Amino acid sequence: MLSWARNSAVYRLERQMMTEKQLFDAITRKARQKFEDISQQQLKAVAEFAVKFAYDLNALNDADYAQLSTQSAVRSGKSKRAIAQRLSAKGIDRETAAVALEETDDLFAAVVFARKRAFGPFRRGELNDKRKAKELSAFARNGFGFEIGRKVFEMSSEQAESVLRKDAFT
Repeated sequence: MLSWARNSAVYRLERQMMTEKQLFDAITRKARQKFEDISQQQLKAVAEFAVKFAYDLNALNDADYAQLSTQSAVRSGKSKRAIAQRLSAKGIDRETAAVALEETDDLFAAVVFARKRAFGPFRRGELNDKRKAKELSAFARNGFGFEIGRKVFEMSSEQAESVLRKDAFT
């Protein structure tokens, strides 16, 4: 069982970066399927062994996962709030998530979001009350505060491009 756990951990971590919780859950789920008469204690022991093995190989690092995931999410237009929720769902603790989110720029992410959705300075059509409400509520639904949403909404296209030219992590 332990050699299966070790091989399974290597296989999973070769394919994608995972958090400790994700690896633990994946090994537990697969062990339950593979070994029919396995007890809860054995499941936990096998999963803990796989996680320890991954740490010993330096293949598992929640801080690095949080940092890379945060950078990717900001570049794709996700707010700090949305990123924090996603990291929490992946099993990253609050302190690690806070460190990863320290240097993010919600304004940059909001401008990226606006560009993706053709809002604010990237709007192609005319602005009416319905469109204005739609755009501002989309910012709020995606975790951006009212002030940031309004700021991006009122930007000129030159201001928005200038924000995009800046690096999100400086």
